[in-house]
Amino acid sequence: MVRPSVVAIFGPTAVGKTQIALAVGRALRAAGLDPVAISADAMQVYRGIETLTGARDALDQDELEHRLVSVLDVTETCSAGRFARLAHTEIDAALAAGRTPVVVGGTGLYLRAALTELQLRPPAPPELRARLEADLEREGPEALHARLAAAAPWAAEGIAPRDRSRLVRKLELHELGELRPPEGPNALWTDETRHPTRLVGLVRDRDEIRARIELRIDAMLAAGAADEVRAAAAAGASSTARKAHGFEPLLDDDEDRMRRDTRRYVKRQLTWMRKLPGVEVVDLTGDPDPDAVAARIVAPLLAEG
Repeated sequence: MVRPSVVAIFGPTAVGKTQIALAVGRALRAAGLDPVAISADAMQVYRGIETLTGARDALDQDELEHRLVSVLDVTETCSAGRFARLAHTEIDAALAAGRTPVVVGGTGLYLRAALTELQLRPPAPPELRARLEADLEREGPEALHARLAAAAPWAAEGIAPRDRSRLVRKLELHELGELRPPEGPNALWTDETRHPTRLVGLVRDRDEIRARIELRIDAMLAAGAADEVRAAAAAGASSTARKAHGFEPLLDDDEDRMRRDTRRYVKRQLTWMRKLPGVEVVDLTGDPDPDAVAARIVAPLLAEG
């Protein structure tokens, strides 16, 4: 077995990724290695919404250097393809400098973009996107979900009936002839990661994570997340930045919707994690000692041979 050179930590919102990443950094330094954290979060790339996205936690940590946090203006757009180029550059540069990348994220596609060579589907012609978005406004997301379910049931299974952007994208791919059923557990990935990778997924008991979500949102609101969102909107936040969970609800002063949306997103993250090939699941229920968890995570990187 090839010894891993990259650590990847995936987990849902509020599971405790930052705490574990810091502990992994301590364990690697204690072993004489030089870690650097690389965020694989679709929204933490943006400057101006750090409170909402939890990026401030990473920026305030002197203990472990973080990359790809607050690197784009909130007015810019970011795709998985663009992020892949940024992440590959950071990971390759870290390895070339003799450092150990610790890739940390809760956005499944962006984690995949960071670790693999994405097999990206073609963008839709503007007229196709415009037509489907008009259908969405006229018929509603539930109707488009039913349309997708009739055309490609396997694609509709993993999409919430009101997930507007993913519904439009799947229907685009269907009309382009690019929507194909998965071919096995590795279908979400290319054949292998770009570098030997230790992939760990973090989970918690459902009641614990729900309580942590509530505490996290309370802290965001107390820290001024609503004002931050209004300022970002006034500055011309891009369509991709506005997809940050809680952005639109806070613009509408709807904190309850923010909480509901976050809980639903966590369920999707956990579903996505179950599809990861080669992932080792680590249960943080009961708050085990982070340094003990980190020792288990980094052990394969330190093994002889």
